[in-house]
Order: sequence, then structure tokens, then C-alpha cells
Amino acid sequence: MPRFAPLSRRELIRCLRQLGFSGPVAGTRHEYMERSGRRVRIPNPHRGNVSQDLLAEILRQAGISRGEWEAL
Repeated sequence: MPRFAPLSRRELIRCLRQLGFSGPVAGTRHEYMERSGRRVRIPNPHRGNVSQDLLAEILRQAGISRGEWEAL
């Protein structure tokens, strides 16, 4: 059960796959994941974690509520 807190890119991808997203697929500048025709950009790999603010934006774009995220 992931908390709504900073997490690694790898953990973000693992959790999105559990929610039914496929990918990541190479885009022009960022990789993205898809579910039911909805695309969500994934941040490029970097040294730090995905911040809580960026996680909130990704979940908003994905149409995933905070409750649904924490219920994984």
C-alpha cells in the first residue's frame, strides 16, 4: 500500500501497472503509460524521488483518486 509521499520512479511505474496501465512507452521527450486511451507522462529518470507535488499531478492526469492510490 503506497503512501501519498515521495517515491522512486520505479515504484511509481510498478504502482501504475497495478492500476491497469501499460508501458512505459517511449514518447518524444518523456515516456508515458496508457490505460483506456488515457496517457500519463512519466518523469525521466533522475537521482531523486518523484516529489509529492509531481505525484499529485500524475494522479490527476491519470484520473486516480488519492484514496484509490493508497488502497493499492
